[in-house]
Amino acid sequence: MTTSQMPESAEGQRGIRPREYRLPESTRLGSVRLQVADLDRSVLFYERFLGMRVIRRTDDSVGLGAYGDDREIVHLRQLESARPVPKRGLLGLYHFAILLPDRASLGRFVAHLAEIGARAGMSDHSVSEAVYLTDPDGLGIEVYADRPRDAWRYDERQLHMTTNQLDVDDLVRAAGAEKWTGMPPGTVLGHVHLYVDDIDKAAAFYHDALGFDKVVWSYPGALFLSAGGYHHHLGTNTWAKGAPRATDADARLLEWEIIVPTPKDAEEAARHVKGAGYEVKQEAGEWVLTDPWGTSLRLVAEFK
Repeated sequence: MTTSQMPESAEGQRGIRPREYRLPESTRLGSVRLQVADLDRSVLFYERFLGMRVIRRTDDSVGLGAYGDDREIVHLRQLESARPVPKRGLLGLYHFAILLPDRASLGRFVAHLAEIGARAGMSDHSVSEAVYLTDPDGLGIEVYADRPRDAWRYDERQLHMTTNQLDVDDLVRAAGAEKWTGMPPGTVLGHVHLYVDDIDKAAAFYHDALGFDKVVWSYPGALFLSAGGYHHHLGTNTWAKGAPRATDADARLLEWEIIVPTPKDAEEAARHVKGAGYEVKQEAGEWVLTDPWGTSLRLVAEFK
């Protein structure tokens, strides 16, 4: 029997659990908040290229989500003087990833990009199929669809993830005759991937203190973490090592949301992070934590 065929009772042996606090199995992500230089320019990009719609707008910010769904996935805040991300990147955001509900939707999205002449990177990660773009400020975006969990492979306790060439023709065929009409209901923020300068420091914060499981730990220069057995809610990598941190003067990831079931869960996670010596503050019943590179995340309770 291979590890990918292990009985359900062996699921708990997959990955590496933190020694102390562990995030609840039902933990998921909420939204990302980004700082951009030109709100109108960015909204045009997210509408035309990604197929998102404006859910709410103020003079200096916009919330965007999928069609037929009022959940905010991306929140943009304008700072006209924000510097674009340099080609090498900055410590902070590598990309945020929007998860489509099925493979057919991703196929329609890829066909849409071809129709409008958009350039994108594409990869097959075994657990998922992914398309990569960059927004007008240089912020990285992934749009992807998962393969079924029962198709994921494991090398002993570690999830098998790869970066291979995507079979674009097969993906587009999965879309059938239906055209892309924008991001469909059920689209969510699937994961966030960050540039860091030290994997051990990333593990100390996100695994030991915050309570994510390690899922993939032998991928060159990277560590992938999750809750509930997902392939990853968070990726970290050192591929921009030596680059400076993103600052308040840059286009950047301001904050990303982790949604846990109850206020008690949020408080317990925040107190464990604070006890490990990291910056923690409470805002309106939610907890804001800051990692060693100045990237903030917000712990939000699903059920108040």
